[in-house]
Amino acid sequence: MPELPEVEALKDFLVDHLVGREIVRVLPVAISVLKTYDPPLTALEGREVTAVHRHGKFLDLRTAEGPHFVTHLARAGWLHWKDRLPDGPPRPGKGPLAMRVALETGAGFDLTEAGTQKRLAVYVVRDPAEVPGVARLGPDPLADDFDEARFAGLLAGERRQLKGALRDQSLLAGVGNAYSDEILHAAKMSPFKLASALTPQETRRLYEALRTTLTEAVERSHGVDAGRLKSEKKSGLRVHGRTGEPCPVCGDTVREVSFSDSSLQYCPTCQTGGKPLADRRMSKFLK
Repeated sequence: MPELPEVEALKDFLVDHLVGREIVRVLPVAISVLKTYDPPLTALEGREVTAVHRHGKFLDLRTAEGPHFVTHLARAGWLHWKDRLPDGPPRPGKGPLAMRVALETGAGFDLTEAGTQKRLAVYVVRDPAEVPGVARLGPDPLADDFDEARFAGLLAGERRQLKGALRDQSLLAGVGNAYSDEILHAAKMSPFKLASALTPQETRRLYEALRTTLTEAVERSHGVDAGRLKSEKKSGLRVHGRTGEPCPVCGDTVREVSFSDSSLQYCPTCQTGGKPLADRRMSKFLK
């Protein structure tokens, strides 16, 4: 799933390739991708893209005196830029193509989604705040005003495990499954430690790991072509998706806890005092 660093890089890429260009056609291929109907998709056509913004994991294309095109790529979605789009309209079918956006220059981009669970979403709205997922977002962890005190205030009274708290978009915008693993590894904390149990020193350590991990990921992704961002993300991960491999810090074996629709990875030596976490979905996890 694209998270804050990859969506930030996509935003920068689209600023360079879209701003100042006119949208001439928006072609939905998978009807399920469109979540709004007023304004219609045709309201985007003939309008110039004036800005591109990121709200958590959402991309927001603003048009001149017109609506916003907001998309969430979900778990298996992606944006593919094309300097020259294929001739003729795309054909509906069982392929991954969900939507095509064409510019007056002949360039444009496709939104695609792999797999059978179709969660990629597009919204055409007058204000991004009309998108429910945007409206409920918590603060951006890389915002200039997001300091340690604000982070501590968010965690105060949170009777949830750190892994879940970091992934909650209404608490903190943009962090998902992969980077929450990376942040906790950098902070040397168990994914199942309660957020409310952190000492001031631990809160500071987690805050620094949060900012550093995301900042470094954004820097690695900066300037990378949209088509290579997925591989760039994977190459920079230390524990997430690396079950069975040696931890790059201590050499212990990276372990995994599986859930019904996701999994997490961690290093026992770095994060849990050498104790493996129970990997049974309904078990009482070790703290």
